[in-house]
Amino acid sequence: MTTLLVIAKEPRPGRVKTRLTPPFTPGQAAELAEAALVDTLRTVASTPADRRVLVLDGTPGPWLPPGFDVVRQCAGGLDARLADAFAHCAGPALLIGMDTPQVTPELLTVDFADCDAWFGPAADGGFWALGLARPDPELVRGVPMSTPATGAVQRERLIAAGLRVRDLPCLRDVDTAADAHAVAALAPHGSFAARLARCTAVTRHTARPASRPAGPR
Repeated sequence: MTTLLVIAKEPRPGRVKTRLTPPFTPGQAAELAEAALVDTLRTVASTPADRRVLVLDGTPGPWLPPGFDVVRQCAGGLDARLADAFAHCAGPALLIGMDTPQVTPELLTVDFADCDAWFGPAADGGFWALGLARPDPELVRGVPMSTPATGAVQRERLIAAGLRVRDLPCLRDVDTAADAHAVAALAPHGSFAARLARCTAVTRHTARPASRPAGPR
């Protein structure tokens, strides 16, 4: 079985999901990030694995379930932080982020018997999952992150290294409000969908114009 890694930021206002503001406030964006993280960690906890690791920028909160080792993210760009996460693994490992709360245990139950790598493309051109039978930080280090070509470059890096790559389904990351509603529709019973519904209701209520007092006609 594999090590399952989740790379995440502590859900604090102003530090996470900034592209959700507007329409949501920084506090609501942090609430949505926490809900996405809760769903993701719950799914990872339900997936068979030898080890589960949270690679965290920040401090663990009450949202962290038991059974996870916590490793602090290193300094540097995202490519360096992903590379460092794999450096902590001695055997097969699958790494995901906190942006796909619709993920399921079935998607994360991967077998390296007939491949060297698993690659999960994201709809925005990045990737939501990367699995390596023999984790090598240099397979990730230097890949340009947060661009429309990130996923293509990362996958080509694996191919160029001579690895046999198998693909996971393409998933949509939660970056914008439109992404949030689309993802919540795919997992309507999760914490993320429930929190989105509450935040949306509050946003609509506060945006409603105040009623004008009745006056003489």
